[in-house]
Amino acid sequence: MSRGPEQLRLTPDERADLVAYVDGELPEASHRALSTKLTQSATARREVEMLNKTWELLGHLPFPAVDPGFPERTITEIRRLDMRDPAWGASVRAWSDRLFVVGIYLVAGVIPLGLGYAATRWLWPDPSARVVRELSLAEHLDEYLEVESFDFLSELAETADFNPATH
Repeated sequence: MSRGPEQLRLTPDERADLVAYVDGELPEASHRALSTKLTQSATARREVEMLNKTWELLGHLPFPAVDPGFPERTITEIRRLDMRDPAWGASVRAWSDRLFVVGIYLVAGVIPLGLGYAATRWLWPDPSARVVRELSLAEHLDEYLEVESFDFLSELAETADFNPATH
């Protein structure tokens, strides 16, 4: 069964804002949204009318007599509770718990990263280390590649240019 716009009910959040709406204390955007809904829904308008009548009837009830020492006792009790457990203590504990958890996550993340770095730095062979050890071979590699065989080197070693003892 589909409800038409005349039967739309207020949401729990809108119902919680009704007192502020009736007193004119609701923020402008919320006031406009609630006013629009009230103009479109007879059901919502009845809820506001019932709230207004309730406030009106409450105004006819007698106010209870309050003991003259009541405000002083109330303030004393609030101060006693505040001194025993200040409100900022709970928030400091909450933040310290959060920081502790974040610290654990950081340590849990940094340790594997450090171990991985150490393993690749000291355990993994460095491919450029061999080139550095055999630098003279690398510097003359093009010349060595031009030599086709060791026979050519042997013949070259027997010539007078490379072996002065043969003369």
